[in-house]
Amino acid sequence: MTSPLATRIHLLITFVLVTCATLGGVCFGLLMGGRTTALVAAGAAGLGAGIGSFLARRQIAALFHPDPDAIRADGYAEGIADAVLVTIATYQAAVFPLTPDGVSETERQARRTLAYRAAAYDGLPLAVRVSAAEALEAVDQGVDTKRAQAAMRALALTVYDHRAER
Repeated sequence: MTSPLATRIHLLITFVLVTCATLGGVCFGLLMGGRTTALVAAGAAGLGAGIGSFLARRQIAALFHPDPDAIRADGYAEGIADAVLVTIATYQAAVFPLTPDGVSETERQARRTLAYRAAAYDGLPLAVRVSAAEALEAVDQGVDTKRAQAAMRALALTVYDHRAER
């Protein structure tokens, strides 16, 4: 029976850690008081390192075999989705300004470019990318304010639905 790679690596690291702790305990004990103190310090240091390594074995194994649900709860994709929502909302504000001539054509174009770049990011969940594309299409037409607001509302709900449960 062969053990998995994570177990073998952890065993090797444990062996090195316990050996170094034991040798450190021997050196410390010899400096402090002789052979008896060296044996006691070596035993205590080696035992402490071994127990610590034994207690950490689950965390070490989790590093090599991550839980797929833990990847979803990362938070990075959530932050990117929130950033997409904000960039598309600022683009919408540029297309439908509160005052006539409130936004220059250069600024509108810059906000559009930023919104499209953010929405095309590969780290986004697929549902958020699709909803962002629909919102960008509605805003790009620039004719129907209600349609753009409905698309933005749908994007906000999609972003909210893809957040990890807390």
